[in-house]
Amino acid sequence: MGNEGFDPESAQEAIKNKEVDLVSFAKLSITNPDLPERIANKWELNRTFDFATLFGGDAKGYTDWPTYK
Repeated sequence: MGNEGFDPESAQEAIKNKEVDLVSFAKLSITNPDLPERIANKWELNRTFDFATLFGGDAKGYTDWPTYK
């Protein structure tokens, strides 16, 4: 399993080259609550990630990211 630093294109390439069997998008899945739809439709991805909101004790940073409009 590949993790950290993958985007849809690099994930496809790594799978195609048999470097990994699957990929975790980690941060991209947090910042893009509609990630499968964004990938399928080639919509722009949110790439900003605020580490200060992780493990902060509330929902900020986990549930307040917008879906594609």
